[in-house]
Amino acid sequence: MTKTSNWSDDYWLLLLQLYLRKPVGMKPLYSRSMVDLALELHIHPRVLFNKMCQIATLETPRLERIWQQYAENPRRLSRAVSLLREMKGYGNADEFYEGVEMNESFEKDFRPVSPDTTLTPAALTLVLDLYFRLTPQTMVAQTPEIQEMSRLLKVNTGLVVEVMEIYQRLDPYLNRSDVVFSELLGPCSEVWQRYGNWDLERLANFAKELKEYYA
Repeated sequence: MTKTSNWSDDYWLLLLQLYLRKPVGMKPLYSRSMVDLALELHIHPRVLFNKMCQIATLETPRLERIWQQYAENPRRLSRAVSLLREMKGYGNADEFYEGVEMNESFEKDFRPVSPDTTLTPAALTLVLDLYFRLTPQTMVAQTPEIQEMSRLLKVNTGLVVEVMEIYQRLDPYLNRSDVVFSELLGPCSEVWQRYGNWDLERLANFAKELKEYYA
């Protein structure tokens, strides 16, 4: 995440529209709608979540005015949001961000790790969390948790098992020396380096948040 946010006051309208989407109210931090807006704006979902909390409490007079103007008139809000996107050049991201230094971080977590798979670093993180809750003997396609994960990620169980096998070779406690040939080895190694030493409860809580994206 960059040190400074690209937040603009115009974005309140985009966030308000999301807040008012049924069911009206706060959206989970890593819900797909929140992540999609974060990717669109290149602003971390956590920043948007905190901003949405301000909407929920009408924290400032400005937010009170925006609420009064748009909350009861979804058509007016929709027109304003459409106009905003047209004016800001959302249809041409290269032009919109020309001259702006982009330091992508979280965006990569929700993009496939290669053209040949739908798995993303976020998905690999969920599998890593499951890895620490299973034993090597249960990291097989017949295990209910493996099947549940494959349904969540919308991939076949064999792919989840493949990732589990890679993590076994990355796990220093297993001391596996056999070589694995997989295009997922590099991405799995990066996820392991980022989260493999986390406290298991912290990782489990993070995984619980990430699951909202796949709900």
